Amino acid sequence: MSSMRAVMFDGAGGPEVCKLTTMETPQPGPGEILIKVAAAGINRPDVMQRMGLYPPPPGASPIPGLEVSGTIAAIGDGVEGWQNGEKVVALLTGGGYAEYAVAPKQQVLPWPKALSAEEAAGLPETFFTVWSNLFQRAYADSGDSLLVHGGSSGIGATAIQLAKAFGLTVFATAGTDEKCSFCATLGADVVINYKTDAFEDVIKARTEKRGVDIVLDMVGGDYLERNIKCMAVGGRHVTIAFLRGPKTSLNLAPILTKRLTLTGSTLRPRSADFKGVIARELHEMVWPMLDDGSVKSIVHKAYPLEAAAQAHALMDSSAHMGKIILQMD
Repeated sequence: MSSMRAVMFDGAGGPEVCKLTTMETPQPGPGEILIKVAAAGINRPDVMQRMGLYPPPPGASPIPGLEVSGTIAAIGDGVEGWQNGEKVVALLTGGGYAEYAVAPKQQVLPWPKALSAEEAAGLPETFFTVWSNLFQRAYADSGDSLLVHGGSSGIGATAIQLAKAFGLTVFATAGTDEKCSFCATLGADVVINYKTDAFEDVIKARTEKRGVDIVLDMVGGDYLERNIKCMAVGGRHVTIAFLRGPKTSLNLAPILTKRLTLTGSTLRPRSADFKGVIARELHEMVWPMLDDGSVKSIVHKAYPLEAAAQAHALMDSSAHMGKIILQMD
């Protein structure tokens, strides 16, 4: 069995627990594809796993990393439509911080031809997450209005672009003037610096008290009640993370009077078949936009694999705008 380089977490803690190691190269089982990784994306779930707060689901690789770009190195039994050497991107349940990674066939998509390895690696986790939550759970449609928090993050940048591409009006929040300008360049119609302005007041004024149809929230905590204040009748609130914590007090009356829907999801534990449905819809609806450049993968900075600790330190700082990437070569 050949060996490969990989990054593992040496216990739970800060970026310093990211350690480069050597492991056996995985082999694809039935229905799986082995990818020679060119680049891997870093995401908040990786940070939570590093801190000991988000263990891999049963059967997942203990190696962190939920998305990669690369070339097909081997194909398991029962896989059709793919050939060795094809350039692909893949959503993983783990295993991305390594020179080789295994992905279920349902979660593999073509590498968009206009993108670099780093740009391609930053696609799956954010695009699968935004598509699933914004379009499948919140039923986003042309003419709707959206509030997305963390607009300069990988998720935020993707949500802004896809919402605009499908005809939504976008309100975004960010914490610095530079990040606000970044959100505006991606197409956000109204960008709010949450450190200087109360976003609910700005939205109330800009929508003539109507509010927004959809909130995509990764903040949680006390933001939930504030989000509800600026939602329109029939609005949908989707929670995808809770950086301010999972608990809050809540006045239930507006949920009844405005007929609101509160929902949320986590993608990693879902089945390969569920993720395959998202993959097919992305391939049909979004991949042409990546090919022609109308939707972009935004990379803030790329690091070599051995500098994973530095990459995690940047993620912890929240100073980035777009994706943070690990390069294998």
